Amino acid sequence: MTGITLTKTRIRAGVWEGLVTGAPQRPALEVLHLEAPVPNVTLAEVPGRAGEWALRVPVPVAALTEGVQTFLIRDAASGERLAHFTIITGVAMEDDLRAEIDLLRAELDMLKRAFRRHCLETAGPAAP
Repeated sequence: MTGITLTKTRIRAGVWEGLVTGAPQRPALEVLHLEAPVPNVTLAEVPGRAGEWALRVPVPVAALTEGVQTFLIRDAASGERLAHFTIITGVAMEDDLRAEIDLLRAELDMLKRAFRRHCLETAGPAAP
């Protein structure tokens, strides 16, 4: 474990920003999307705050495609995952999730009915 912590601060104008702490020297970080390095990532020391670094990850325009896109941020030296962020575009995920939950509820109700029926059919005579 490297002792490095990465905290998201914001995403604005297509740039994900975070604060790296616990690194007395400039850490070697890499940002991957679809297992390929993301270009133009910057890491700058925060003035007046030793061991703190500002990370800026510009989201590539090519990554803004239909569906879910996940970016992985990790320590290049150890391979330890520090953070990730996800961008969802073009898909009404809320509707998809609600439909999936409705389907799961219906299946659960069916299983409950089948289990109750099984219990009634296999139950022995009631004890006096």
